[in-house]
Amino acid sequence: MSTDTQPGTAPAVGGGTAGTASALPGRPGVPFSRTLQAEVRKMVDTRAGRWMVIVMAALTVFILAAFVIWGPAEDATFDNLLQIATLPLAMLLPVIGIMAATAEWTQRTGLVTFTLEPRRGRVVLAKALGALALGLVVTAVAFAAAALANLAGTGTWDLDAAAGAGLVLALLIYVLQGVAFGLLFLNTPVAIVTVLVLPTAWTIATQVFSSLADVGRWIDLDSVTRPLFAGEMAGQDWAQLGTGVGVWVLLPLAVGTWRVLTREVK
Repeated sequence: MSTDTQPGTAPAVGGGTAGTASALPGRPGVPFSRTLQAEVRKMVDTRAGRWMVIVMAALTVFILAAFVIWGPAEDATFDNLLQIATLPLAMLLPVIGIMAATAEWTQRTGLVTFTLEPRRGRVVLAKALGALALGLVVTAVAFAAAALANLAGTGTWDLDAAAGAGLVLALLIYVLQGVAFGLLFLNTPVAIVTVLVLPTAWTIATQVFSSLADVGRWIDLDSVTRPLFAGEMAGQDWAQLGTGVGVWVLLPLAVGTWRVLTREVK
């Protein structure tokens, strides 16, 4: 009886050979739409995620109500009310992205997630798109609340399309920044502190030290997104926005994605 064996043909998990990952015959991988739905659901199913969305909505409504009641009546226009409503969102929306990116590592559910979907790049993409979708929902709530507050105030609809689109784009950039820092650190508290403190510290440094002023105009995220909120983007503004987003969003997103793709799940 022959005892010859063929090296390298040991079956691996998923039906492939050792060192490879492939789907079982006739059984395609998990559809991306299902992965996206699961990631969105995880953002609001947990107590922390659900309360974060509730707090943002409640804070927006409270600020608008306070301004309509006690603020200058002549300033209660739709544009001003929307700017006021989105101020807290610029600080809190990154937390949504952070919590989406760090869920598997802080709640120790990575083995389940990456066993059901071993293609980690698809999971990262689903987390980013899910966080952006949830950010759009929260932004839509802010628009609706500002519109209702405007009806109770002056009723002046002075928001142009450029300012509205720029505001939405700026908020989505902050959401994606949260995802990037979450993937970079894979730890919720560390990522939250870093995303709130580090850009603010850099902004203060560019204002205190004159030698950093010129650099700050290009890589200070608060500075480069200010024309977006105002709807006054020009040629150089887009170049500065691209530079700032590259430093504070795309670079940590690339490094963080690499960490998720290569890190051992325990």
